[in-house]
Amino acid sequence: MTDRIACVSCRREIDAAARLCPYCGADPRTGEKVDTQALIEQEFHPRKMSPSESVLDYARRRQGIIVTLGLFAALLILSALHQFVSRRNERNVSTTPAVPLTEITDLSSPGDESRQQPMPQLHFQYEGHAQTMRTYIVEAGAIPPPEAAAPPQQPQPPQPR
Repeated sequence: MTDRIACVSCRREIDAAARLCPYCGADPRTGEKVDTQALIEQEFHPRKMSPSESVLDYARRRQGIIVTLGLFAALLILSALHQFVSRRNERNVSTTPAVPLTEITDLSSPGDESRQQPMPQLHFQYEGHAQTMRTYIVEAGAIPPPEAAAPPQQPQPPQPR
């Protein structure tokens, strides 16, 4: 077992190897109170902080409070801005005529068939050649290619044998 001694200052039993009483902070043999803060500062040299560093350190330790206050301030600013705009709109009435919504928006739905031109009937033979299908142009105002615009030639009568 370890040796136990009684602290002179508070009369509690503590370990004999202790230099300070854990209950009262005094020297257990003499009862003299020791300034522990001075010993800590002497051993661990405190850092000098500027005012801006102390504010940042405070904010870093209390992030939840800072974030909450920031969100509250942003909400307050947005509500004040909304109030200002609402009151200004009630007071100041524009003298210009209103613009109809149909002039600035496209109200036609993508399935509106009344605006689209119908596809013409395609009656031609392609005889299994897909190239003929690819070169056929269907669009409004399209100009036919020069070879298609040439007048048709008279068929040659068959030559006798």
